[in-house]
Amino acid sequence: MSYSSQSQDSRVQFLVLHFTTIDNAASIKVLTQDSVSSHYLVTEREGDAAPKIYRLVPEERRAFHAGLSSWKGASALNASSIGIEIVNQGYTDTPTGRVWHEFQKEQMDLVIALSKDIVARHNIRPDRVVGHSDIAPGRKNDPGPRFPWKRFADEGIIAWPDATMVAAKRAEFERALPDVAWFQEKLNAHGFSLAITGIMDAPTNNALEAFQMKYRQSDFSGNPDPETAALLAVATSKDGFLVKRNTQ
Repeated sequence: MSYSSQSQDSRVQFLVLHFTTIDNAASIKVLTQDSVSSHYLVTEREGDAAPKIYRLVPEERRAFHAGLSSWKGASALNASSIGIEIVNQGYTDTPTGRVWHEFQKEQMDLVIALSKDIVARHNIRPDRVVGHSDIAPGRKNDPGPRFPWKRFADEGIIAWPDATMVAAKRAEFERALPDVAWFQEKLNAHGFSLAITGIMDAPTNNALEAFQMKYRQSDFSGNPDPETAALLAVATSKDGFLVKRNTQ
């Protein structure tokens, strides 16, 4: 006779998205022969070769993609996450500033489909689908400000701040911007882990930059401003941080 406990769920609680900063061949080599790894690698189109998905680590095993990390009170997320590495050069520093590289649409079609499958099978909450920059702000900046997070929201994978509520809150914060401690408290409520110092320190700037890279990609300076305050207020509210439901 065998028994199975009803009190269990998936080991996987988080989905973490990355870019590789190197090309297809180099990404495969690093992720299979080096000390870093990921459950999946999604290549980019090279010439006539279409993007592909490679499974490099079985989902039931731990991959080494997150490093020193925390989110929503959990830490050391390698043990509780699935990692998807996406081939993308990240950025290029030029004399006129940093240029971030776009993701290929057909590549992202694969990432979206893969993410939906993983989220459904492991019942991963929308607020636990994150970028490397979310779980390691300042240390990591991938998948960067060109990653199509809004498409992830439109596909029902992550939640997104309600635009009407954001506009109303922004008008409120245009009149009076909250202090730094308020921003720190809201960032913590969203998922980061900051000391409430009331000082605009490097960790706070890094967390703001990571938040803006996801929800306000036109300006991710890491500075507190009325629009960021509005996004944070709505993203940490009970009725404003919404997951799009497929009604078809």
